Amino acid sequence: MILDHNSSRAGSGRSQPANDLSRRNFLQVGAATGGGLLLSLRLPVLGGEAQAADGSDFSPNAFVRVDRDGQIVLTMPYVEMGQGTYTAIPMLIAEELEVDLKQIRLEHAPPNEKLYANPMLGVQATGNSNAMRGGWQPMRQAGATARIMLVAAAAKRWNVDPASCRAQNGEVLHPPTGRRVKYAELAADAAGIPVPDKVVLKRPEDFRLIGTPAKRLDAPAKVNGTAVYGIDARPAGAKIATLAQSPVFGGRVKSVDDKAARAVKGVRQIVRLDDAVAVVADHMGAAKKGLAALVIEWDEGPHAKLGTADIAAELEQATLKTGAVAQNIGDVDKAMAGAATKIEATYEVPFLAHATMEPMNCTAHVHKDGCEIWLGSQAMARIQAAAAKTAGLPLDRVVVHNHLIGGGFGRRLEADGVIRAVEIAKQVEGPVKVVWTREEDIQHDIYRPYWFDRFAAGLDEKGMPIAWNHRFAGSSVIARWLPPGFKNGLDPDSTEGAIDLVYALPNFHVEFVRVEPPGIPTAFWRSVGPSHNVFVVESFIDELAAAARQDPVAYRSALLDHNPRAKAVLALAAEKGGWAKKLPKGSGRGASLQFVFGSYEAHVVEVEVSKDGDVRVRRVVCAVDCGTVVNPDTVQAQIQSGIMFGATAALYGKITLENGRVQQSNFDTYQVLRINEAPAIEVHIVKSSEPPGGMGETGTSAIVPAIANAIFAATGKRLRKMPVAGSQLKSG
Repeated sequence: MILDHNSSRAGSGRSQPANDLSRRNFLQVGAATGGGLLLSLRLPVLGGEAQAADGSDFSPNAFVRVDRDGQIVLTMPYVEMGQGTYTAIPMLIAEELEVDLKQIRLEHAPPNEKLYANPMLGVQATGNSNAMRGGWQPMRQAGATARIMLVAAAAKRWNVDPASCRAQNGEVLHPPTGRRVKYAELAADAAGIPVPDKVVLKRPEDFRLIGTPAKRLDAPAKVNGTAVYGIDARPAGAKIATLAQSPVFGGRVKSVDDKAARAVKGVRQIVRLDDAVAVVADHMGAAKKGLAALVIEWDEGPHAKLGTADIAAELEQATLKTGAVAQNIGDVDKAMAGAATKIEATYEVPFLAHATMEPMNCTAHVHKDGCEIWLGSQAMARIQAAAAKTAGLPLDRVVVHNHLIGGGFGRRLEADGVIRAVEIAKQVEGPVKVVWTREEDIQHDIYRPYWFDRFAAGLDEKGMPIAWNHRFAGSSVIARWLPPGFKNGLDPDSTEGAIDLVYALPNFHVEFVRVEPPGIPTAFWRSVGPSHNVFVVESFIDELAAAARQDPVAYRSALLDHNPRAKAVLALAAEKGGWAKKLPKGSGRGASLQFVFGSYEAHVVEVEVSKDGDVRVRRVVCAVDCGTVVNPDTVQAQIQSGIMFGATAALYGKITLENGRVQQSNFDTYQVLRINEAPAIEVHIVKSSEPPGGMGETGTSAIVPAIANAIFAATGKRLRKMPVAGSQLKSG
């Protein structure tokens, strides 16, 4: 597969409401440059406008092009950051178009919020585990439409009934006469065929690609080193810069002594900004030496005394007040008053950094004619807009080159890096690549929010829940990142996993209290709301089972009679995980169940806890029903990746502040799961004909409570604060 790293200026033109989605509005057809077939997809956008045109040439949200050479070109509105999108989405096209997967060539979509908006988010972004959910129907329809038109073109050429022809391996065949013609020869003719009013998609039993373990198309380039990530970009004449930012959020530069730094061989320039100082050099080594030689005095600003305890105390107090009602079923107060047993608990979830393996970076060139940007971003249009604003340029004067991403996890949905790079580039002649050291990255990340949760439940005489009350306080990322999505004190991200639970709970009440931490920016972090909510909900369900003296899996299962898909994945995980088998002393099994991102997932985890309180996750068994599986290899890889990411957070993850400073700085203090600590992971996929669910983040949210519950089974200690190991166990 060839990845064309497109660059583009913003398009313009008139728009059309998203709900006007007839067949002809959805698909446009025309002649591509050189005489090929061009299919334009108009994708509906959540609460916004779906497409634009300039009157003479339609610019689509995504389009499929059949070139004269037979190449199928897909302009990809999503980005690839290891999740397999650049294989799975082409599989949808190839399936219906009847071509080999290797015939698909991808081009990165240029930045344009109106044309390439994610249909489930309303903005041009890759996240929320929704690439397959958003592309499942439109991409298949595009492939099917192209196939039908190519068949019609061949039938017209041969003067035969299209029904007597069929498509196969990039050709149209006429079995009665043995004639065949390649798509490449039909592309120009097909462009003149009317768009069909009706398109019948393949039946699942006829799939030849969907559901098969297709090899990743991007793997060869990543193995042989030809794949281009943002950090690989180095336009001619580019210098390298690294920087020191105020160690306290909200602080400013007071004074700089750069004499020693300027004397370092290879250092070319010192750039002073309001709250940072950058060293520009010939290479990273010189830039880092120059940075170390700087003597900077900081004005620490209003948050110089801020500590984690202050933030936690504020959140705890906030949960004593009422919040916005996220969901209410029945009468919790009345049910609680009549409960045989009442249980209360509080939970606490820390700030977390992203710590992507590809260091944060952005290359920028600001010149008199415009601005040019090279990076890997999850939100292209946002990057372009931020660069234009910072450079003081019109949007159409900013060119963005997007590349593969070496780890996003939500961090690269943010534009802070491009803003900083452009600020530096404005003072540098020629392009400059800004690279954050690991220390600067971790100590100036935009963190997963800190949350505090307060639970109360009432059980009947049999120990089953008849009342559930949950109030939690924390930051709303959506309120900052996508303000229209924050309504009536709520947003769908903060509440996902806390409401619409899989369990039958007759009286159910959930409230959210928005509290923004002083000076600490918060952002999306792999599985975001569910990374918090699934932990606290599944831990508390386990507490109820323990109070009722019932088996945790059986207890959950008894609440799932109305939800057969959830019940099935729980049963499968328990069976494959050997739930009923005994474990030696000091070991335990824990379970979790969730429905988030459109997928059902259950985990059974085995842990071993030493006498000193050290936790070792030995085995993880996952059962998942994610609807129709496009590429089972990708599903398995995503779950494995999510489990490793989530297990790291469960055992080690926390960002703490003291005197306004982040105390963690690199992988020695912000520890990640090491290869020798990796558990054995089994993934069992439930066959389903439902539409695909999301898979990029589910493993991360499901694993944390399963580990916590397994620790309880091994030790009898209920850990209600992440990370669920370390000092909590060692301190007794």
